[in-house]
Amino acid sequence: MDEKPMIKIKNLVRHYKTGEVIVKALNGVSFDIKKGEFIAIIGPSGSGKTTLLRILGLIDKPTDGEYTINNLNVIDLPEEERTYYRLTQLGYVFQDYALINEMNAIENVYILSLMEGRSKKESIITAKQALEKVGLKDKSERVPNQLSGGEKQRVAIARAIAKKPKILFADEPCANLDTRTSKQVLDVLKTLNKKFGQTIVMVTHESWHLKYASRVIKLKDGLIISDKKLKKKPSRVLL
Repeated sequence: MDEKPMIKIKNLVRHYKTGEVIVKALNGVSFDIKKGEFIAIIGPSGSGKTTLLRILGLIDKPTDGEYTINNLNVIDLPEEERTYYRLTQLGYVFQDYALINEMNAIENVYILSLMEGRSKKESIITAKQALEKVGLKDKSERVPNQLSGGEKQRVAIARAIAKKPKILFADEPCANLDTRTSKQVLDVLKTLNKKFGQTIVMVTHESWHLKYASRVIKLKDGLIISDKKLKKKPSRVLL
């Protein structure tokens, strides 16, 4: 018997009003996510992929539809509870790293744990573990301007996984990186998925990124036009 879905999305709709114009970003999107999947969401500009990711990451709210995580209706949570759930249960990686320049790598990773009320000792331990997972154990004391673009993104990934999120969302994490550096970042995501069982949903516009995913969802005009699992031979991914 197949494992029950961890996440269920049903008929998600997101419409924006700009002046007198209604922008239909999502027009009824439905799919499930099982624990341990690595999903790539693709589609042309304006297809709704970033809007979908923002809703899944609880950064935005849908106009209509259902979204549950482990049977919890996260859409209808009070705003304070939604914020707390997002900060403690979900990880989000942005295109632009969003690191604090005055802090070194390990400080950038454990700052969120401190904000959640954890002790500094516990926060440092989890931050070190996260940096080791992304291959930056030896660069924990470096500030962002001493790191390459790929290393900055890996710090951002470490920050997102330090709290052991149920699901990691990545919004075009390689958008500002060259091909070689992008491969390093994608290798990290693949390792997190394969070795540690991290569930990942990644938005991308690059077709060659799809080989890292186990499933590809393609959007067009706010609708899913294909949803395919990828069959691959087992491969070893090194950091």
